[in-house]
Amino acid sequence: MPNPTPRIAVLGGLVSSHSGATLDCFADLDSLLAAPSFDVLLLDQPAAIASRALRTLRAESPYRFQLIYCCRELDDTCIALSDGPAPADLDELTVRWQLWQSRFARFEQSPARERFESRVLSWLWMRASAQVLAVRDPQVAQHYRYPLLEALAGEELVSSFAWLGLMVQQDWLEEGEMLDRIRLCGECGSGRLNFVDVCPECQALSISRQPSLHCFTCGHVAPQDAFLKNAMLLCPNCLKQLRHIGSDYDRPLENYCCRGCQAFFVDAAVQARCMDCGLAHAPDRLRVREIRHYRLTEAGRLRCRQGLDGQAGDISHFSRLNLLGGRTFYDLLNWQLQIARRYTPSTFSVLGLRFVNLDETVTRLGEHRGHAFVDSLVARLQEVLRETDRCSRSTEEILWVMLPQTGAGGLNTVKQRLGQVAELFTAPEVSSISLRISSLTAPHDLHGDENAELLLARVASELT
Repeated sequence: MPNPTPRIAVLGGLVSSHSGATLDCFADLDSLLAAPSFDVLLLDQPAAIASRALRTLRAESPYRFQLIYCCRELDDTCIALSDGPAPADLDELTVRWQLWQSRFARFEQSPARERFESRVLSWLWMRASAQVLAVRDPQVAQHYRYPLLEALAGEELVSSFAWLGLMVQQDWLEEGEMLDRIRLCGECGSGRLNFVDVCPECQALSISRQPSLHCFTCGHVAPQDAFLKNAMLLCPNCLKQLRHIGSDYDRPLENYCCRGCQAFFVDAAVQARCMDCGLAHAPDRLRVREIRHYRLTEAGRLRCRQGLDGQAGDISHFSRLNLLGGRTFYDLLNWQLQIARRYTPSTFSVLGLRFVNLDETVTRLGEHRGHAFVDSLVARLQEVLRETDRCSRSTEEILWVMLPQTGAGGLNTVKQRLGQVAELFTAPEVSSISLRISSLTAPHDLHGDENAELLLARVASELT
């Protein structure tokens, strides 16, 4: 039987705010790791020491997912790897741990728990409002790192930026707050760049700012010093004495001189020289990367709740409806919007179905009866929908259907057939489920230049 309260350990010293409770205290990290693993850890250490301890603990299997709180100040690494400041009330800590424990139990039962992708998604899902946080680190070539990904990777070699981009593309993660925008070497990807002014003619580094003069008589341009002779301004080319600026000479805009090729120019060219590989780039040829935090999407949370492997629970049933990932569905819908606006006559319809209380009812029915009910629900939906229709799920309750080449008349026919699906909810054990429907037909129901996300948000507002 699971423990009703967590076993708590303190690393570093006894926390005064929890002194009324019986806590196991450890003076150093080695002694903590030598003991049987605890459910919750409290780090009573300065931020610099706590961040090093967190990097070690998160890399260790017993504490990779456990709740770990910091009792003193937090630096960026502590925020990225810990669960934040320790709650003063042990009852609140117990509530948090019980929620975490229920979600961790689902993760442990997943056959996909050994995959890096599953570990990261589950770590975020076990914690409310958790994010994959970027931390500035001048010791790494790209200036930023993601400590959580490094800790959960274990022995795997993972390119954090490339992996995060893939997760966003698959709609498991979404971009959060943008911290910075950096430029990287196009050859080695390093962000250690030195920006230098060079001669635009010969690319030489040796340039200097020098005032120059322009003789109107012969057109000669040279540094001002070359015109000075016996305290007079004398053109070194035609020997004309220059008395009046504006009539005999002027000062050109070219104020820079190259010591190599003697060229004069207004503005120097700029080169970005990589300090790691030595390659020189024009600034507009550098790779630009946005540094962001990342968080779970609704599709990512749905995947975690239903087993992570994509084949558990009712996912395997709904996959028979030609399900698409959220991002793929958005892209396909945007494509249909472009066709409808460009070519006439061209039409399609979007249908939003919300099965209110579906998840709660399936959980109450139990695994066997719940899966049997979902299987019958999907079978009815298959009878209504066509081979060419495409579906996507944004939550457990909401199913999106895109019906290509379907106008208002065809949409009404599909809605009438959905009455067969609603008949399933007449049985007493599933009577709490209700079906809500919202729809639109393009191009008649489109508003301005709205894209797929805005369109679905408008349809979803009618499902609440």
